[in-house]
Amino acid sequence: MGIIECKDVCKSFGEKVALDNVSLEIPKGKIFGLLGPNGAGKTTLIRIINRITIPSGGTVLFDGRPITQDDVEKIGYLPEERGLYRKMKVGDQAMYFAQLKGMSAHEAKMELMQWFRRFGIESWWNKKVEELSKGMAQKVQFITTVVHRPSLLILDEPFSGFDPVNAQAIREEILRLKDEGATIILSTHNMESVEELCDNIALFNKSHVVITGGVDEIRRKYGNNNVELIYTSSIPVSAQPGVFNVISDQDDAGRHTAVLSLESGASANEVLKNIISQGLAVNSFRELVPRMNDIFIKLIKEGE
Repeated sequence: MGIIECKDVCKSFGEKVALDNVSLEIPKGKIFGLLGPNGAGKTTLIRIINRITIPSGGTVLFDGRPITQDDVEKIGYLPEERGLYRKMKVGDQAMYFAQLKGMSAHEAKMELMQWFRRFGIESWWNKKVEELSKGMAQKVQFITTVVHRPSLLILDEPFSGFDPVNAQAIREEILRLKDEGATIILSTHNMESVEELCDNIALFNKSHVVITGGVDEIRRKYGNNNVELIYTSSIPVSAQPGVFNVISDQDDAGRHTAVLSLESGASANEVLKNIISQGLAVNSFRELVPRMNDIFIKLIKEGE
């Protein structure tokens, strides 16, 4: 049973259908990616899970029962549209948000100071938000999202506005929170983050879920059964009917880089044995698994 289960969830705004019978399950303790082009329905689903928007039909379950407002207190939500009060001091604002989530003033101060020290931003406590850069404000909002240790985190484009160093710091914190038992829903257009962080994904397009499942499972499903072979030889590798074909073979002074296409039913071990029998010195042999970005583009184009 997942921490969140969506069953035939629909949402319309007048004649505009934002979600059309969406069903998916978000497993506990995993990082679940919501992918899709703008307007596909991701943000609408996030708002329904947070009870900001009420669905037109269907059911959302939290831990196996219909989600309630009390359950929302167990959720940490970082929206794409950030919202800090510019005239407030950073520390006062962080305390305010932590106490809104049910923390006592003492508990909030202790937890917040730990986070501020972790990010090296203790000196920001008495600064006004308007004195912070966009990236600095993003850090503060990330902290206010996670400070109450929610069992479910929903992060909408969490790396927006960060330079590469700080984006990596946030990635590391997301993985640490997962290791501590949190479930994380990650909505992003950053395919590198999907491959680095996500265990499972759901791809949305035109208000529907196009595909959902494990990242590795999906990458293999949409693979083209190709392998890369790096070998040393004065002669090129020869195709073997019924086993593999040679798609390309680049020769750099006797060091070859070839792409082979396995025939249906042929195993990688069988191909490797055949290559060695040809007298080639194999330096590297690996399966070519497509990137999530390529799969994303392929499925969206097919949908159009």
